[in-house]
Amino acid sequence: MAGNTFGNIFKISTFGESHGPAIGVVIDGVPPNISLDESDIQKDLDHRRPGQSKITTHRAESDKVEILSGVFNGKTTGTSLALLIRNQDVCSKDYEDIKDIFRPGHADYTFQEKYGIRDYTGGGRASGRETACRVAAGAVAKKILEEQGIKPVAYTLAVGDIYAKKIDLDVIEKNIARAPDLDVADLMIAKIEEAREDCDSIGGVVEAVVKGCPAGLGDPVFDKLNARIAYALMSLGTVRGIEFGAGFAATKMRASQHNDVYKKEDGKLKSEHNYAGGILGGISNGEDIILRIAVKPPSSIAKEQKTFDIEGNPQTIQVKGRHDPCICPRVVPVVEAMLALVILDSLLIQKTIQ
Repeated sequence: MAGNTFGNIFKISTFGESHGPAIGVVIDGVPPNISLDESDIQKDLDHRRPGQSKITTHRAESDKVEILSGVFNGKTTGTSLALLIRNQDVCSKDYEDIKDIFRPGHADYTFQEKYGIRDYTGGGRASGRETACRVAAGAVAKKILEEQGIKPVAYTLAVGDIYAKKIDLDVIEKNIARAPDLDVADLMIAKIEEAREDCDSIGGVVEAVVKGCPAGLGDPVFDKLNARIAYALMSLGTVRGIEFGAGFAATKMRASQHNDVYKKEDGKLKSEHNYAGGILGGISNGEDIILRIAVKPPSSIAKEQKTFDIEGNPQTIQVKGRHDPCICPRVVPVVEAMLALVILDSLLIQKTIQ
């Protein structure tokens, strides 16, 4: 089992390495007769691509997507949809000096232990570049969900100890931090630049909301909707934790505070506070699904660190190349993509029992 496939009915399989000729994804379970062309996918890839601002990696990839199969005359055919993204700005020479040295915070050592071989250029299959494939697949899922009024939205809630104080979804794409609060966006950007100037990096928190999700998605035992979402988001290498609704704050509350009191609104039951984050008993309740993920500081930094080489000898290392000083702004579209994949798959599963 190689773990390159995700989903049950709407199923994706990604392939390719960071410094290989191309990366891509094959999607099974795409309904037929959905209008689709490259532009529908490209807009999401442009949100994730490297080199888009002064606080991201300077690797210059256009991430231009090519549809290889599954579309005829602008409509999906119901057969497998194959998407390809060619790598263009590869600098593998940056890794020659450290090919036998384990980089702290990376998967070098664990890949070597598991497979006995690893692609040391850019992290190979463990690189965050693989997430472009997920964003491409997620763009297809988002288009299908959009027709049903369902929309996942993510944003940078915090960079280090700088938190957004208000949530305005209309300003997320009006600042390069992708913050929902313009009053603190510049502070976040300054925090990121400060880390980069110190040859370091910084983490943060990304919050996401799924709007328009109907009640009834998810199953009550192992395939709880929150469990499937957690699995999807924890499969991102940069994610170190997840919480839904009130999250860890619930540990400081009593049940009389945390239990969502119902009210009736437009003939439907709604909760007063949505502390459950839109999911009860593993099943969506029709409220906004609200969650937050802890995003670690990117591991590739130019600051000197102690480590060991493949022979077990102590070494010092400074990672060269072009790397993000904070991945939060670029992980935002990846989070949206993974949420879209889970929600669409759950919708299709629900249809099999109704």
